[in-house]
Amino acid sequence: MAEKKKSQGGNVVVVGLGRFGGAVAEQLLDLGYEVLGLDTNAKIVQDWSDRLTHVVEGDATDEDVLRQLGVQDFPRAVVGIGTNLETSVLTVLTLTELGVPEIWAKATSVKHGKILSSVGADHVIYPEVEMGERVAHLISGRMLDYIEFDDGFAIAKVRAPRGAAGRTLADLALRTKWGVTVVGTKRPGEDFVYARPETAVPEGAVLIVAGDTAKVERYADEN
Repeated sequence: MAEKKKSQGGNVVVVGLGRFGGAVAEQLLDLGYEVLGLDTNAKIVQDWSDRLTHVVEGDATDEDVLRQLGVQDFPRAVVGIGTNLETSVLTVLTLTELGVPEIWAKATSVKHGKILSSVGADHVIYPEVEMGERVAHLISGRMLDYIEFDDGFAIAKVRAPRGAAGRTLADLALRTKWGVTVVGTKRPGEDFVYARPETAVPEGAVLIVAGDTAKVERYADEN
C-alpha cells in the first residue's frame, strides 16, 4: 500500500455521480475547483459531460484505469458510491493503494463506515444519518438550524431567550448558566454580528450558540 502524501490544494476526483456525489461535484465547481468525475453509468456520464471539467465512464476499482486518468496525482478524492458496498470499499482501497493523500467516502451504515476507514478513507460521511438528525431537531421547533460534529460538539441557531432584548451577552451569562458560547447574533435582513461581552441582543434576534452537544440541546429545550 502506497504511503499517503500530504494533501495540498488542487483538483478533486469524484467517483460516483449519483445524488450525493453529483451534489458534491457541483458545489466544488462553484467553489472554483476543477473536478474529474468518474462513473460506470454511461447515461450519468453523458448528463454531466457539459457541466464538469472532465467526466469519464470507467471502473474506479481498476487501478490501471485510475492510473491512466492520472488520479494518483490528485490531492483529494470523494467516493460517493452508496448502493454497492463492495464497489465502494474496493474503490477506496484502490485510491489508497495509489497514494491519493485525502479520501472522503460516503457510508450508508456504521459497519460500512468502519470498513471504509479500515481500508484507507480519511473522512467518512453519513449523509442520510446526519440529515435525519438535523431534520429531527428542526421539526421539534426548538432550533432554527443545527449542525452536530462527530466529537460531541454542536452549533445551533436558536431564538433569543425571553426577556433578552436589550440586555448584553455578559448580563445573560449563557456560558455560566448553560455551558454554551454565543458566537453571534442575527436579525432578519441584517448582518451577522460577532458576539462580544458588551453586545446587546436586538429585539427579534436569533443567537448562534456552540458547545457540547448535550448542553446546546438542553439550552434549546429550556428557551
